[in-house]
Amino acid sequence: MEGKLYTGEDYKKEFDSQNYLKTYYTFDSGTVAENEILKFNLKNLFETFSSAGVRGDVLINTGPGPTIYQLLSACEAFREIIASDYSEQNPQEVKKWLKKEPAYDWSPAMQYVCELEGDRSKWQEKEARLRRTATLLLKCDANQPHPLGPAQVPPVDRVLTLLALECACHDVDAYRAAGRGLVSLLKPGGHLATAVALRTQHYMVGAKKFFGLHLEKETVEKALQEAGCQVLRCQYSPVSYSEAHCINEDICFVVALKGPGA
Repeated sequence: MEGKLYTGEDYKKEFDSQNYLKTYYTFDSGTVAENEILKFNLKNLFETFSSAGVRGDVLINTGPGPTIYQLLSACEAFREIIASDYSEQNPQEVKKWLKKEPAYDWSPAMQYVCELEGDRSKWQEKEARLRRTATLLLKCDANQPHPLGPAQVPPVDRVLTLLALECACHDVDAYRAAGRGLVSLLKPGGHLATAVALRTQHYMVGAKKFFGLHLEKETVEKALQEAGCQVLRCQYSPVSYSEAHCINEDICFVVALKGPGA
């Protein structure tokens, strides 16, 4: 195991997308803890976009890394999805999947979400829908006041960010500022949904150790409230990652509504 703690600019050269996917997203063939967290997020996303009736025109997903699992329910509720990430190699992994090139196999997650929706056999239809809906891949830096930089994107209905800000922000003040930046991408009355690995110290990608910010559930909720949002739901789970992969305690999934004056 390497001694250095990687952060910030290191993601552009040191983050191994394939290793990350195999460690945290192998679904039922992987470790129990990682599967439980993935299913926790998939269930909450399903409930948010299906049962809770959160729908709209455009959704921005910030910091997805090389993953698409967070969009499997969202693609049924939004006309267009914009994915945006800090690194350059992660969008390439997503792009390969969107173009039906040899890429990571998300079919087990697809089937699981389709089962939640009532028909496991429709997973290939969901694949096709997501490929039609996810139309744009942009650069994103959550530590900037304008996270999407020079890209001209009108305010959107929904911002989605899962397991990202606690890796991107070096302290709680930066986390609060990043929350304000993401809320600025929303229309008044728009929703922000986020999943956070709580009390994180670091996580591993291969032999490389990446920084994680220690956050409490109350800190996450307060940051959204200070950014002008009303917290509608905060789902908490005591599940944590395998200690060999990530040092954290518990996870939460939060849905918030942007107020008219934010």
